Amino acid sequence: MKYATLLFLFALGGCSTVSDWFGPSKAVTKPAELTEFKQLASLTRMWEAQTGKASSHVFTPATDGQAVYVASAEGRISRLDLATGKTTWQIEAGQPISGGVGVGDGLVLVGTIKGVLLAYKAADGSPAWNAKLGGEILSPAVAGEGVVAARGNDGKVWMVESATGKVRWVQSRALPALTLREQGHMILTHNALYAGMPGGRLVAFALNNGAPVWEGSVALPKGATELERIVDVNGTLTLDEQRVCAASYQGRVACFNRISGSPLWAREISTLRGVDGDESFVFAVDEHDMVYAYTKGRGVNPWKQDKLRDRKLSSPLAVAGKYVAVGDYQGHVHLLTAEDGAFVARVSTDGSPIQGVMIPLKSGLVVQTANGGVYAFKIQ
Repeated sequence: MKYATLLFLFALGGCSTVSDWFGPSKAVTKPAELTEFKQLASLTRMWEAQTGKASSHVFTPATDGQAVYVASAEGRISRLDLATGKTTWQIEAGQPISGGVGVGDGLVLVGTIKGVLLAYKAADGSPAWNAKLGGEILSPAVAGEGVVAARGNDGKVWMVESATGKVRWVQSRALPALTLREQGHMILTHNALYAGMPGGRLVAFALNNGAPVWEGSVALPKGATELERIVDVNGTLTLDEQRVCAASYQGRVACFNRISGSPLWAREISTLRGVDGDESFVFAVDEHDMVYAYTKGRGVNPWKQDKLRDRKLSSPLAVAGKYVAVGDYQGHVHLLTAEDGAFVARVSTDGSPIQGVMIPLKSGLVVQTANGGVYAFKIQ
């Protein structure tokens, strides 16, 4: 439970961390040393840019296929040319930002610590609208199909109109006594919004009214204490034509039929970073930073990469059809083969942690560091 003192939050109090009640964590595990390997591929830097620092928050870049959008804690939002990394516009939100970036329907979206969702026009950065939603927004909003979905740390999921920011619906869930401060990402499709929830649930919400289309159990709370019973579904989800997959802390990685919600398979794991997938595998990073692959069809585990143990890895990213990438606490990007988890390439950034979700390009990826470095790499 190495992240506990940073990530746990009492839902009822809204401000007390576990360390306030139980004291600081005493267990400090030394991260694995990087091992040498034969580089069979390369991560070539295409460009780099700079945005402000993340501070105590985590920021994820976003792309609409023409540009990359990035944000920082102090409120700076930038549009970077996808090919060159040059800044095409840059604005100041005028207030601290806690979550982002989301992009879609011609909008760039960020959230604030006071629960305000800010929308700007992707074309020129001019303000579009803002919506006061509720709790602190820590994960990127998602947009498409004429709507924007966002969530706060108060257990609510909001759907607003892309054109106006007017609330279409809000779904509120009772929070367990203890939850993770880190909020799960969501996926928006033409007929449903998929969201992992505290308490181990994955829910598909109807776009028109927010009614649950189905609800599945990723994990069930177990244990005698509230700490042991935390099974929040957090991090990223992955979805294809047939299934949607999620993972939980102190629980499982699980896949469901995306239309009916019928469970397909589940395997025990504890993760804070969620999952990603390609045509054949679902990838996950456990709480000790070991990387796992599971076959999509039956959940068989063909390999586990343990040479990055306790390096505070990012969410896994399936990229270029045959690789999986992870970032670490020293700003390294590690490229593994999807087939067997072997290392094939490694590259450094600015030395600060890669905590946000990396985003894929056609043959590469974009990463943002805690110190605000933004890097685009091509896989060759």
